[in-house]
Amino acid sequence: MINMAVLNLKDIIKYLIKFTVVIALVIGLTKYFSTAKASVAQKAEELEGVSFISCLDTTIPGIANDKRNTNVEKEKSSILETMLHLNLGMINSLKDNDHTDKNQVEENKQKNNTEETTNQVIDEPLQKAETGLETEVQKTNVPEKYTSEYKGVKVKNETEYKLTEEILTPNVTVKKENILIFHTHTCESYTSSEKYKYKQTGNYRTTDRNYTVVRVGRELDRQLQNYGYKVTHSETYHDYPSYSGSYENSYKTVTKLLEKNKNTDIVIDLHRDAISDYSYAPTVKIGNEYAAQLMFVIGGNISKEHPNWQQNLKFAVKIQQKANEMYPRII
Repeated sequence: MINMAVLNLKDIIKYLIKFTVVIALVIGLTKYFSTAKASVAQKAEELEGVSFISCLDTTIPGIANDKRNTNVEKEKSSILETMLHLNLGMINSLKDNDHTDKNQVEENKQKNNTEETTNQVIDEPLQKAETGLETEVQKTNVPEKYTSEYKGVKVKNETEYKLTEEILTPNVTVKKENILIFHTHTCESYTSSEKYKYKQTGNYRTTDRNYTVVRVGRELDRQLQNYGYKVTHSETYHDYPSYSGSYENSYKTVTKLLEKNKNTDIVIDLHRDAISDYSYAPTVKIGNEYAAQLMFVIGGNISKEHPNWQQNLKFAVKIQQKANEMYPRII
């Protein structure tokens, strides 16, 4: 197939003009690059055998000194050496700082993973919990999820065990011996506010123990000691710098502390649960204050490594009975 096109005189003249312009541009560019190449070659010949200092004189005129000075080369060398020393010193300083930063990070990691137990001194008066206040559970769409109930104590059973009345009866006695408080998720913090601001290291997490569950542990420590209990409070980080392995880390901490404190009667792993999520659990208004509901998590014995789980359950029931007596539905 033949495709034919019709061209008039104006089109032919237009195409000829365009063609002429292109040819002129090609010729011009060719001459320009040829001249530039010759200039570079000439400069190379001129610089052959010339010292590095002289090159600097040419490219950085400020370095050049009076050519009539007989000590000109020495002065140039001195200036160049000074500049090089200054720059190399800065480079070495940066390397040293980088090395120091890495050492500091490693030191912080070791410090954070080192066992820390403390009875932190808090410069605030100890306040005892008021009783006889009106308590009101706030309205919520959260459905009740308990499966068993014992005299007002509600239990959500997620195990295969049948929780009989005998298992739930809180016939346990708590001795005023050692009580151990620790935090598997040490960096769990609370909602930051204008009055209580902190530097976050994650989503509702911070390494500032004044704004984490550690602060709650300190208050619990103070209250228990006020009633004559002996308390050991571990503030060791278990979820920093890595959240992964938190429980393994806290297990090591607790094992060491129990070896040192043979008479420990109660071990509490204190956590902060949900944040600003009213679909998770309702709040309770006590007097003029609002408080989140508390929850005890009791492990069963499915793995056959926790033979005292029933004692823990009885202990939790006993605490909840007393809490409900003081502040109904706080737990």
